[in-house]
Amino acid sequence: MEKRKILVVDDDAGVRESLRMVLKQQYEPVLAVSGEEALAAVTEARPDLVLLDVLMPGIDGLEVLERLKAEDGQIPVVMLTATKTVKTAVTAMKLGAFDYVTKPFDVEELLIIIERATRDAAREAELESLRWEVGRRYSPANMIGTTPRMQQIFRTIAIVAPLKTTVLITGESGTGKELIAKAIHYQSPRAERPLITLNCAATPENLLESELFGHERGSFTDAHARKLGQFELADQGTIFLDEIGELAPALQAKMLRVIEQGELMRVGGKQSIHVDVRIIAATNRDLDRAMREGGFRPDLFYRLNVVSMQLPPLRERPEDLPLLIKHFITKKSEQLDIPEKRLSSAAVDALLRYPWPGNVREIENVIERVLVLTDHDPVEADDLPEHVRSGRAESASIQQQVLRREKSLTDAVDEFEREIIQAALTHVDFNQTRAADLLGTTRRILKYRMDKLGIQPDE
Repeated sequence: MEKRKILVVDDDAGVRESLRMVLKQQYEPVLAVSGEEALAAVTEARPDLVLLDVLMPGIDGLEVLERLKAEDGQIPVVMLTATKTVKTAVTAMKLGAFDYVTKPFDVEELLIIIERATRDAAREAELESLRWEVGRRYSPANMIGTTPRMQQIFRTIAIVAPLKTTVLITGESGTGKELIAKAIHYQSPRAERPLITLNCAATPENLLESELFGHERGSFTDAHARKLGQFELADQGTIFLDEIGELAPALQAKMLRVIEQGELMRVGGKQSIHVDVRIIAATNRDLDRAMREGGFRPDLFYRLNVVSMQLPPLRERPEDLPLLIKHFITKKSEQLDIPEKRLSSAAVDALLRYPWPGNVREIENVIERVLVLTDHDPVEADDLPEHVRSGRAESASIQQQVLRREKSLTDAVDEFEREIIQAALTHVDFNQTRAADLLGTTRRILKYRMDKLGIQPDE
């Protein structure tokens, strides 16, 4: 393992040699006799830590420290000082020094400080690398979408990300609403702060208020201790509220207060708590219709809908299908640590013909399934799930009816959705919870769709 480099800066030859002898077993010491030489050595040697004398002729230690921190704030600097200059060393700490040791120094204490400083610096460098990787992963430049509508969404992300503006993302299940929320957060000044995600439909209604706003000890039967809510945990960061359309009216009013005043109150609490949180909300419901029917507060809708982004379903951007298929083959092969497989032309044709009602999420799941279950290369059409292989005829029939004006687009979509839901219910013996899981949604949303489409539980 390569030794970490320690730059020793001191005009006293005896001190330099003593430190070299102390360090050489565990580290690679680099010696400098002046501030000027130290600045040059930092550029050339790229040390992991600097031991810097305070009093030196020419450029003194404080000036060297300031210049080092201005050029590279990540390098930890430990000041070397005589007892009479301890006050100066404290000043150096305020300028960004990691610590200081006094001469004559205790070898064991010095080695402990060096180990702690280099370990902390390495951890911070790793965190910075991870932040960069996450930011790169969720950059619009790495998202797949060549159609004008997707390109407009990417431009909108770039515009709104630096701001605190509330964003409402709408679109069918599986279109990538959470991915867009992550892109906004990780391209924003809040990227180093938390991104908290909460699915409002997946949390039982009686627990959702406590989950969002927290509760005080004793506020209800099982409240044995104070709990911070998701808004408090997201302070200085971002909260992504998925399926916001499922929020009960009472919680909608409390949500409005958080947006308008930046304040919340825990369940059972008596004091308002200030939070600084950016809100990104998402829904696959028609909130305009929900407002008209009295299920969603107009004032909350207008507060959420400052910037709106409507994600198109995959069937409206078929040009992206080949790119998405290739992307998920590569991604899933890496994740599963298996060789990439090719697709036969017949398999590709079947994938391109299928209407993908589950959108991007469904493509990802199908690709992963065939990679796992297929033991030969290339993947053939027969290796695909039966519903994907047979999807073309059903889709074409509905398309032709719409194009011949025999059926409206709305009726065609409802018919297709009704068939999918009925097939899912039949597959799981009419168990709505299992059917919702099969469709990648929640039981509440499934029940809402069933009621909307007039599907009886035992139909």
